Amino acid sequence: MYGPPSDLPPDLLRLRALETWHAMWLDRIRAAIAAAEEREAGKRRAEEHRPPPPDWVVQLGIGVGQPPVAVHAGGCPNSGKRWKQISRDEARRLLDDSVTACTLCTPDRDLGML
Repeated sequence: MYGPPSDLPPDLLRLRALETWHAMWLDRIRAAIAAAEEREAGKRRAEEHRPPPPDWVVQLGIGVGQPPVAVHAGGCPNSGKRWKQISRDEARRLLDDSVTACTLCTPDRDLGML
């Protein structure tokens, strides 16, 4: 009744081998946990030190000269991967020149152009 569970070997040699095996796995698991915690801490630090988005961006097209496609408020998720930061005056000029205003972030409204 007070002996080892029936699914474990009865002899000391095999019990010590199992103990060593599980201790090694526990060390590996703890190292993986420490690495995951460090990655999470790095993500938090990066998020805390991320610069604020620009006030205005222009989405750029593909091809020679990368023509302007649309004007967005900074941080708009629809601005795509090809964009550059622009000033408030440049955003107004582009909108005056018939460059499309994003319908999600509505920079034309924020610029007082409606």
